[in-house]
Amino acid sequence: MMCCLTMLLANTTVVNAQESYSLSGTIKDINNGETLFGASVFFKGTSIGVITNEYGFYSITAPKGNYTLVVSYVGYTDMSKEIILDKNQKVNFEVTESSTQLDEVIIKSEESERVSLRKPEMSVSKLNIKTVKQMPVVLGEVDIVKSIQMLPGVTNNGEGSSGFHVRGGAADQNLVLLDEAIIYNTSHLLGFFSIFNADAIKDIKLYKGGIPARFGGRTSSVLDVRQKDGNNKNFALTGGIGVISSRIAAEGPMFNDKGSFLVAGRGSYLDLILKAAGEKNTVGFYDVNLKTNYSISENNKLYLSGYYGRDTFKFGNNFKTSYGNVSGNLRWNHIFNDKLFSNLSLIYSKYDYDLDIAIEQFEWISSINNYNAKYDLKYYASDKFKLDFGVSGIYYDFDPGQVEPTSESSSVNPLTLDQKRAVESGVYVNAEHKISDKLSVQYGVRYSAFSRLGGQALVDYANNQPVVYNTALGIYERGTEIGETDFKKSESIKSFGNFEPRASLAYQLNEYSSVKMGYSRVAQYIHLLSNTTAITPLDVWTPSGKYIKPQLSDQYALGYFRNFKDKMYSLEVEAYYKTTDNRIDYIDGSDLIGNNTIETEILNGESRAYGLEFLFRKNEGNFTGWLAYTVSKSEQRTLGDNAGGPGINNGDWYNTAFDRTHDVSLTGSYKLNDKWTFGTNLVFQTGRPVTYPNGQFEYEGLSIATYADRNSDRLPAYHRLDISATYRPNRKPNKRWKGEWVFGIYNVYNQKNAASISFGQNVETGANEATRTAIFGIVPSITYNFKF
Repeated sequence: MMCCLTMLLANTTVVNAQESYSLSGTIKDINNGETLFGASVFFKGTSIGVITNEYGFYSITAPKGNYTLVVSYVGYTDMSKEIILDKNQKVNFEVTESSTQLDEVIIKSEESERVSLRKPEMSVSKLNIKTVKQMPVVLGEVDIVKSIQMLPGVTNNGEGSSGFHVRGGAADQNLVLLDEAIIYNTSHLLGFFSIFNADAIKDIKLYKGGIPARFGGRTSSVLDVRQKDGNNKNFALTGGIGVISSRIAAEGPMFNDKGSFLVAGRGSYLDLILKAAGEKNTVGFYDVNLKTNYSISENNKLYLSGYYGRDTFKFGNNFKTSYGNVSGNLRWNHIFNDKLFSNLSLIYSKYDYDLDIAIEQFEWISSINNYNAKYDLKYYASDKFKLDFGVSGIYYDFDPGQVEPTSESSSVNPLTLDQKRAVESGVYVNAEHKISDKLSVQYGVRYSAFSRLGGQALVDYANNQPVVYNTALGIYERGTEIGETDFKKSESIKSFGNFEPRASLAYQLNEYSSVKMGYSRVAQYIHLLSNTTAITPLDVWTPSGKYIKPQLSDQYALGYFRNFKDKMYSLEVEAYYKTTDNRIDYIDGSDLIGNNTIETEILNGESRAYGLEFLFRKNEGNFTGWLAYTVSKSEQRTLGDNAGGPGINNGDWYNTAFDRTHDVSLTGSYKLNDKWTFGTNLVFQTGRPVTYPNGQFEYEGLSIATYADRNSDRLPAYHRLDISATYRPNRKPNKRWKGEWVFGIYNVYNQKNAASISFGQNVETGANEATRTAIFGIVPSITYNFKF
């Protein structure tokens, strides 16, 4: 069916009362050959225009005539060309940056970052890598994930964490893509850094809602990160030397100027610092980014990209662990004609971890592999109608863990948890329709299917209940086993299918303002098993199946958008309401580690999140930045249902671990002169929900704590101020080597934000006491960046 549709569109001739022709091509940076995503291409004096796609491709259809074509991308010099549109044509453009300083401060916000009044996109944020590099960060390392946490509706997992939560969702509800490959853990150094090397990244786009139909598999958000293609004009070298890590990236042309390459790497030397200080512990990370491309012909281009990263920790001789991500993507871009663009991708990604506890004399190894094939097409039918459609399929291989004794004297028995396999597929179609000069709509549907494959035996429980409520003890416990069913590899244990409609519209009130609304339904078939708030190396992913249902989320959003003073300022206000069915939670005292029957530890529930987001930007001038404020609520309800009993918190709604009532972020950059630029971040967040003890009793000489309702208490409010200063020495314009010094202070006033609060008894006095754990106080940093 998809093949037939492709061939039909490839040969379609649009017949209008007035004869029309198409103009298509690519937009690139003249200095390095990088394609520009989000560049505006339009005919001057008309409302006919388009935005370039992820590969810099554009296509415009207009009536026969003479036009002035304008290419605009803020930070670049506008380019115009006279066009006689009397036939289908292909015209490529190379545009010039308005400044050539090293990672210079662009005194205008990137066009793609500004609010688009006409485009029917809801809850989408795009950051240019130059904006990210201006923001102060911990230990001087530019961090993409921490940068998006400064946007409304996005919060962190805690101090120093590289995970994130979007609109009250959990970390596992975010689909994180690096050149289309799925990333399962975004952190280095247990969250102090993210895996994204800013020197290798070109574009970052976050979908908080209104997720396009081409994406599926996560109910909360999509973070789409694209690597640079590599400089196809000249050899270039960039890098930086920091306090605990350094980085370097090389790029240049290859294949006789028919392609280019990019190689980037980072490494930490914190373990050397610790050894010099006499510490026996070692901590470190490294990663490598690779990308190359080759132009087979004018209409065919191949891309090959990859990532490899690893973290290692060793605490004395008792404990060591390592974890990391691997990904690769082979892509083929093909242009059928002036109207039809396609991209075929073959993708592999893997996340694994290795835990070795010497004192217990055992090693634990776990991983998740997935193989993904996807084919996406875009059809530019006319100036008023564009169509996206495609298919995808993912094969999952879950290895929850193998426990092996590391010596003959170990008391640990070998254990291999059941390996799990699954297949997820999807087909989608999405239309962008300009109904009038004021009204634009985007609508589509995705159909997703998921099958948990056989290859192991599953335990059967009485009444099909893996969890039951013990009324005598007042607790949930494991159900009664009555046997097991052995499923062959050729069998499907359980299959699911869901239609996922998506729709949004934008109505332009006047030249300066518009309103938008949107709705989306998303299904998520894999789940992260964790009773912590952040993704940690020991978390285990599991597929939906016989006892675990897929999550289904519905989100509604309404927004008002306005530009002021010729786009110098912009305001975005969005309200949202989101529900999620089949959101699992854990029974009290659940045991998730090394558990082959995880269904005995969980209950099915539902969650809801709603809030109001404000984003006010200053886009031009010596001072640029934004103020973001979110007021929101994120709750869950978990009933006993068939398991009986009161559920969690007596079946009432309770705060999720990701609920932050108030979240305020201020980000600014001020260019004093050609040498000095200053940046600042100011953050305030309501403390995250936790569960505290509310009493104790004596039992056989032991003091036993009792606890309040789940997540009924909160940590103290989180707040901090960061500042940075960037110094660019005098340098000759024609000198290839360019350098800059970046001085930063994270948490200027040394706020000891609580990562956790633990309770215990003082050994000497016997009095109860609470202990606050804080990860960071004030952290100064210095980094030298260079470009050659």
